Amino acid sequence: MKKRNLSAKKKIHNFYLEKLNNPRIKKIYSEFEKNLEKCDLSTFSIAVSGGSDSMALAFLAKCHSIKKNLKHLYFTVDHKLRSNSTREAIQTKNQLKKFGIICEILTWKNNKTFSNFQAKAREKRYELIFQKSLKNKVNLVLTAHQKNDLYENFFIRLLRGSGLKGLSSFKSNKKKINKNINVYVLRPLLNISKQDLSYITRNTFKFNIEDPSNDNDNYLRIKIRKLINQLNQDGLTFEKFQVTLENLNKSNKAIEFYVKKNIKENTKQLNRKKSIIINESFFNQPDEIVFRSLSELIHNIGNKISYTRGKKILNLINNINSTKNFKKKTLSGCIFEKVNKSIIISREI
Repeated sequence: MKKRNLSAKKKIHNFYLEKLNNPRIKKIYSEFEKNLEKCDLSTFSIAVSGGSDSMALAFLAKCHSIKKNLKHLYFTVDHKLRSNSTREAIQTKNQLKKFGIICEILTWKNNKTFSNFQAKAREKRYELIFQKSLKNKVNLVLTAHQKNDLYENFFIRLLRGSGLKGLSSFKSNKKKINKNINVYVLRPLLNISKQDLSYITRNTFKFNIEDPSNDNDNYLRIKIRKLINQLNQDGLTFEKFQVTLENLNKSNKAIEFYVKKNIKENTKQLNRKKSIIINESFFNQPDEIVFRSLSELIHNIGNKISYTRGKKILNLINNINSTKNFKKKTLSGCIFEKVNKSIIISREI
């Protein structure tokens, strides 16, 4: 490496290390690093939107790579759903480059208008980053979801009628989003507040993109965000809410234990895992155990990316339990057949 390049690299390293001398930033970084300790030291992909949270994540990840002598990958997605998206992606890339971060722009081509375009855009962002990560032999992607997102997600799912699993699922720091792609999403900022992340961005890169949708009351998430702010003013602190989430998470883990037990003891795989036979005792468990057990089996046999809607599974269970003449049904790529008192689930061809 040329002497000038070595000097520039040293200058960049010094910038990050000096920022870590700030007591507040140092404390936030220590929390971030601790949240990564359960993962083997390896290269991560960093999802950068250009927003304040993700710029803070980029800073923390760069500090991590310097301290641990690792080389992380950085990606931002130009979704082309807004007229400014390309310009914003280029701005984000150029700003990060000033601080020694090479960020690649991934472009969503041939996009169309969808009824729920935010959800579709989120799905496509993951897909593009996952594919690029795997090409670089990386299967861990860091996202900037933080403490405030945790609470917003809880209220959104609550309003949509989610059960215990849905209300507590976002609590996980590590999750596989797409079962057909061997990439895990890591959320190392879930116990760090938006205020702390904004502080990092203001005092380091001093740049972030403002998403205009954050002021649009037509989106449910924005309505929920304002509701949480009001509740917070009325005394619902993050600390109190955290206790509730922890209790829900413990209850969910207990149910998951019995779901696995039910599947293990009351099912048997056939034809090299292409079919499963369920015995009568499977349906004699508490309703939630039966529901989740069957949902898991359908998800695995049907080989679908998303889980089957709860209402359809409940209808199937009621059909199996109440209809003496139940013989054959199809759902989510699965065929259900009754043989004596057992149910056989096979993948639909």
